[in-house]
Amino acid sequence: MKLYSYFRSTAAYRVRIALALKGIDVEQIAIHLVKEGGQQLKPPYLVKNPQGLVPALELDDGTVLTQSLAIIDYLEAIAPEPRLVPQDPVRAAQIRAVALTIACDIHPLNNLRVLNYLKGPLGRPQDEVDQWYRHWILKGGLEAVEALIEGGHFCFGDRPSLADICLIPQVFNARRYKIDISHLKKIEAVDRYCKELPAFKAAHPAQQPDAE
Repeated sequence: MKLYSYFRSTAAYRVRIALALKGIDVEQIAIHLVKEGGQQLKPPYLVKNPQGLVPALELDDGTVLTQSLAIIDYLEAIAPEPRLVPQDPVRAAQIRAVALTIACDIHPLNNLRVLNYLKGPLGRPQDEVDQWYRHWILKGGLEAVEALIEGGHFCFGDRPSLADICLIPQVFNARRYKIDISHLKKIEAVDRYCKELPAFKAAHPAQQPDAE
């Protein structure tokens, strides 16, 4: 399998964590989101993912899967252990709710293409773009996640789940943009614990072959 990835992409980061937790080795192919005007927007990659987004997972038969949560769902199906979403329907719904809050509510509003559109065609200055980012990552975002999770070592229970897989990359981005999350005690505790685990360490942006 081949994973088309960018070291700082939070969506690709999620898939890398899932792959590492399940012990699945893939070939990583770097798609730089800034160089050459964005390699994800060039024809060679658009053939594989018409959305022009990373990640994409190319299977051995040439089938290409897109969207991080769909890819993780595929990995869960082909390698059920360790489970990332438990069988208990209530706990599964709670975990998916946190994952979707991050992947569907926070991330799309702060995706690189949105920030570039704010700065480019809409002509908003950098300080306003930064204010936009801070607002959407916290309000209804990580502050809501803080209330939704149980906390401890992981978001829920005693093992990493899809919720943690989505949370840790988003916290990485928050820190990268120097957003103060010190009031989010449960999130900080989960981040502090998870980022020391081997699978999370291996998936960290700084450990990727295309890291800059």
